[in-house]
Amino acid sequence: MKIFAHLSWFFATLIIFIGLTFLIIIFPLVPEPLAPKISSWFIRLSIFFTTKVQGEEHPDTQMFLINHQSDLDIAIMETVSKKNLAWVAKKELFDIPFFGLSLKLPQDIAVERESKTSIIKLLKDVKHRLSIGKTITMFPEGTRSTKGKMLPFKSGAKIVADKYALRVQPIVFIQTSAYYNLKKFYYKPGQIKVIFLESFIADRTNTEWLNDLRKTMQKVYDDELANNPSHR
Repeated sequence: MKIFAHLSWFFATLIIFIGLTFLIIIFPLVPEPLAPKISSWFIRLSIFFTTKVQGEEHPDTQMFLINHQSDLDIAIMETVSKKNLAWVAKKELFDIPFFGLSLKLPQDIAVERESKTSIIKLLKDVKHRLSIGKTITMFPEGTRSTKGKMLPFKSGAKIVADKYALRVQPIVFIQTSAYYNLKKFYYKPGQIKVIFLESFIADRTNTEWLNDLRKTMQKVYDDELANNPSHR
């Protein structure tokens, strides 16, 4: 059984690589945001995962905040959202040959975690992406959490949302690491549940809204697992 899972992982990883190559090739040839969408749909259809969506994407959402468990999460989001997404990711990823190009072409946003001027650049980049019609998309945990408990949310998401009074929509992905896990060399096809929560306008006077949001998202995640045994 493990051998099959490892072979499936190798196949899925190869498809992801091909999908990124496809994105880079077609990006100059098609209008935005088609290249990331087409690439993600290619990955989704080729490795046979489906999604079940609960709730709806708010048409005026300016920022998505999503829990992060798997390298499959970006492809999932690109296929369930109609919006032109600008992903926020650590700068090191932009420096990786080939992979970094797949981030730079769609004008995703690089963040230098240890830089004192990083937040200034982040605010400037966010303002620009919003001005060209993109929706800021972040994993507020800052890295993957694969054990069912969301990590503390980084303050950058709140600083950005508060600065521009953005309409924020939280999204909960259920158990994506149970389908694709890079460190365990594991993949299995299946149906991944995506839950759109109610959107809200960021309020800088509420100093705890980001921490409260993490608790809300965790509760939605826990309740889904408790009420739906198929996710376990």
